[in-house]
Amino acid sequence: MEARGKGRESKTTNVKMELDLAFEPQRPYCLKRHSRSFIKAIISALRYIVFATVAISALAGPPFRTDDPEPVPYQHGEVYMFSSGTQGSGGWSGVGPAGEANYGILPDTQFHLVMPIAYDVSSGAGNHFGYGDTEVGVKYRFVHQTDSLPDIGIFPMVEIPTGDQNKGLGNGAAQYYLPVWIQKDFDDGKWTSYGGGGYWINPGLGNKNWWFTGALLQRNFDAFFLGAEVFHATANTVGSGSSTGFNVGGGVNLEKGFQLLWSAGSGIQNHGANRFSYYLGLYRAF
Repeated sequence: MEARGKGRESKTTNVKMELDLAFEPQRPYCLKRHSRSFIKAIISALRYIVFATVAISALAGPPFRTDDPEPVPYQHGEVYMFSSGTQGSGGWSGVGPAGEANYGILPDTQFHLVMPIAYDVSSGAGNHFGYGDTEVGVKYRFVHQTDSLPDIGIFPMVEIPTGDQNKGLGNGAAQYYLPVWIQKDFDDGKWTSYGGGGYWINPGLGNKNWWFTGALLQRNFDAFFLGAEVFHATANTVGSGSSTGFNVGGGVNLEKGFQLLWSAGSGIQNHGANRFSYYLGLYRAF
């Protein structure tokens, strides 16, 4: 979603470098003395470095439910186009297509926005599609990782009730999420571990406030990354139970700085609420 701070900054910086190279202005005189093949070799090497850096600085957060404390670098951003959903005992529900945008509005501070098309395909209740609840948040990292300390940050969010509750496309009332996330990298960024959780304020008839916690371990390779998470949520409605689940997933580099992200998993406790869940998205930093 690295030595995370350094790696993520290099991801956005290097992607910009790649774009600069693609639209390179007239070369200065000193470069004209080199052969065209030599220049192409240099550009190819730089492109390889760009893509390798993107892979090593593999994402935290999407495609997983567990998030991380690292904001987008100041005056840089990232966008996702994605779909995610869960099959329960009553059918399918989720979002897609959906758009997520994050932007570094201040050092160590990120603005967050998700605008989804939601769907609810319930057994015997018909199929419903439409705009869902809008998610807005701010991520702030207040402790930077050192040899002995992890990154620590907060990521408060509000779910604005823009979706139609009667069609299963929204909650019907604003929800508020107050999480704390921590992260530590090992072996020069080859391994990343992050986790934490927080409290959901979930008003509305029949709803309950609830807790979410999660932990993830991720391995970063040159051209892709892989990870696995375990998460737990307490009951969020009257009469429902707590649930525990897992996801495995990762990301792979594509051309022009894009990454394809995916995850899939299932419930362990209260399996009927999460028989299968997925995330599939396309990511780009700028």
